[in-house]
Amino acid sequence: MTTPTLAGSPSLANLDPRPRLNHKPGRTTLTLFFSLLVGGLLYTAWSLFRDIDATGTVVTTWTPFLLLGLALLIALGFEFVNGFHDTANAVATVIYTHSLPPSVAVVWSGCFNFLGVLLSSGAVAFGIIALLPVELILQVGSSAGFSMVFALLLSAIIWNLGTWWLGLPASSSHTLIGSIIGVGIANALMHGRDGTSGVDWTQASKVGYSLLLSPLVGFACAALLLLALRMLVKRRELYQAPVGNTPPPWWIRGLLILTCTGVSFAHGSNDGQKGMGLIMLILVGTLPMAYALNRTMPADQSLQFAAVAEVTQQALQRSAPQAAPADPRQTLSAFIREPQASEELLPALAALAGMIGTEVKSYGSLNRVPAEAMANVRNDMYLTSEAIRLIDKHQLAQFNADTQAKVQVFKQQIDSATHYIPLWVKIAVAIALGLGTMVGWRRIVVTVGEKIGKTHLTYAQGASAELVAMCTIGAADMYGLPVSTTHVLSSGVAGSMVANGSGLQMRTLFNLLMAWVLTLPAAIVLAGGLYWLFRQVF
Repeated sequence: MTTPTLAGSPSLANLDPRPRLNHKPGRTTLTLFFSLLVGGLLYTAWSLFRDIDATGTVVTTWTPFLLLGLALLIALGFEFVNGFHDTANAVATVIYTHSLPPSVAVVWSGCFNFLGVLLSSGAVAFGIIALLPVELILQVGSSAGFSMVFALLLSAIIWNLGTWWLGLPASSSHTLIGSIIGVGIANALMHGRDGTSGVDWTQASKVGYSLLLSPLVGFACAALLLLALRMLVKRRELYQAPVGNTPPPWWIRGLLILTCTGVSFAHGSNDGQKGMGLIMLILVGTLPMAYALNRTMPADQSLQFAAVAEVTQQALQRSAPQAAPADPRQTLSAFIREPQASEELLPALAALAGMIGTEVKSYGSLNRVPAEAMANVRNDMYLTSEAIRLIDKHQLAQFNADTQAKVQVFKQQIDSATHYIPLWVKIAVAIALGLGTMVGWRRIVVTVGEKIGKTHLTYAQGASAELVAMCTIGAADMYGLPVSTTHVLSSGVAGSMVANGSGLQMRTLFNLLMAWVLTLPAAIVLAGGLYWLFRQVF
């Protein structure tokens, strides 16, 4: 005897809470995507030619521009891969809780990644540059400088693509930091120095701590937030898997969409700056006449800069009346490589401050600095700024309050002249990251949504993990720390699974842990090997 079925009863397929992820983009979507891609590349090329033309430079050979174009394409490719590798950080929770359809969630995330890049502060960009070897920054336009940039970008792209193909949410920040360390070690060894001398380990450890602690913060805070939510909100459906494609209650849905928006914006603001910093290195090395100094600084501000430099020189000379060394640049370069107090340090700093002030004053404004002198003036400013930062950081000089104030004002003036990012660079990176966000997202989304916990992601779990990720990444951007969006979100999902008693898939966690552990050494080896290879070729 068979049991009759009820007419109109839902099929098992309709009760499956997993989202449908096999939707193909339509012709209109593809047309818009490629229009934005081509438009972004054309806008980048037009901006470059406009800036070169504004300097009055006569182009005699196109070879540097071909090299520049290749470097920019690779840098924007890094941001593109970063986008589709990290999309899941923002959209996995809204897709698996049915708060937004997959196609809408991806486009929404891409738009706010775009806005995040445009409105970013730039602090992370120059924090990344500070990790690079001093001698390579000072000669970034040389074969060694280009070898460094290509090695950094290609090693990061290779590792990101490999982990994406395996569906592992690895960290782009982690990868880039490892690449920088690898280049620094390789460069030091190739010059006969100890490998540890090629890296600013204090700055690297600061970044390393942020990358190490951010997953722990994500796990613990998401778990605690979910437990607090269970105590305060007694609605059973929030802590159970969705039935079919049923969306969550309006208020939790709004919170999930809000946090998706926040994570997308924060990801663009934080991760987009890494590409900006490297692009600025490329531009300064290839076209110093256009990008070495902030040519938009008003003339009156430039004259004020020269006056501040002179006052700072006099204050430093009173603090250290010894004679300046014959080559203050060499003294400061050696100090930045190995920060140690010496009798020549402050006299060298005073001498270089005076030289910078004299140069700027003689030209009248940064916009009038001759093309052939741009790179040298910038290098002098970089050496001075980094020396002041390290002296203050390691407390290697005891200044009185008046001298300390003058030195810090001078450093701020230098940074405003060198730490700038043209609007077109932000727009190009924003387009690359935003479009990348809309591509290749399925692999990582499935891992975050289905393979971390043993049960389907609940509404409350998604909201807890996403809210913690948004706040953590936003706070890191304020302090100029490159944290891993991927690690924060995936560990937040894991923490919410533990707090909900859902259990964890240990195989996935093991794979995530291995990716997290291996990313740094793999990036170090990849970047170091590529740097050595490029130095032999070029």
